[in-house]
Amino acid sequence: MSASLSAYADALRALHRPGDPLVLPNAWDAGSARAVADAGFPAVATSSGAVAESLGRTDGEHTPPDEMFAAVARIARAVTLPVTADLERGYGLKPDELVTRLLDAGAVGLNLEDSDPRTGQLVDVAEQADLLAGVRAAAEAAGVPVVLNARVDVFLHPDREPADRLAEAIRRAHRYLSAGADCSYPILLAEPSQLRGFVEAVAAPVNVLARAGTPTIAELATLGVARISYGSGLYAATRAHTARLLAAVAAGDPLT
Repeated sequence: MSASLSAYADALRALHRPGDPLVLPNAWDAGSARAVADAGFPAVATSSGAVAESLGRTDGEHTPPDEMFAAVARIARAVTLPVTADLERGYGLKPDELVTRLLDAGAVGLNLEDSDPRTGQLVDVAEQADLLAGVRAAAEAAGVPVVLNARVDVFLHPDREPADRLAEAIRRAHRYLSAGADCSYPILLAEPSQLRGFVEAVAAPVNVLARAGTPTIAELATLGVARISYGSGLYAATRAHTARLLAAVAAGDPLT
């Protein structure tokens, strides 16, 4: 099992190419994961928010770990592609258990954010770096080169000037990469000149969240981005479309 997981992890890491980004329309269940695979995407990512809502929960670590990892396992079993899981800040699990449960679920990558889910505030950079280093050490002990995507939440907190937020995001990204992260994810950073500055300063794979107002995939590639995630966007669009269909059914109209 570890040999096949290692092959998936190597494949996932190789897909992080600055200027030729890995595009990840995030899945939330086995069916959506199969749809991603059938559309020709080379890997599947989960969205913690979408998974949580599909389970009748809310984002922010309100999903019990057993339920979250069971959902990740169903997704991994549904496809023959590398799977990377959005695990918020780890659900309070120790790094060894977090990595064990990730691998047992069949996933080979994970996102970890640097906000405290209880308060929504940024955690101390050294504390987050220790968590990431622990995950890297646990993955090495397991013999699987897990792909670790370190989310940087500075841009979720508009309490600083833009230049200060950029500088802090770069500082955190450097610390997280030094601790063993493979990719940095400055969520909500989308302004082209700031994004280019971040990519150039970090000099490692950078993940961008695609949403309204974000540059196009081609423009993000030109900026040197290596990974593009859609978060819970597809899930939200699917729910909105379902609501329209249900309204049509309630009105007695045929489905279209």
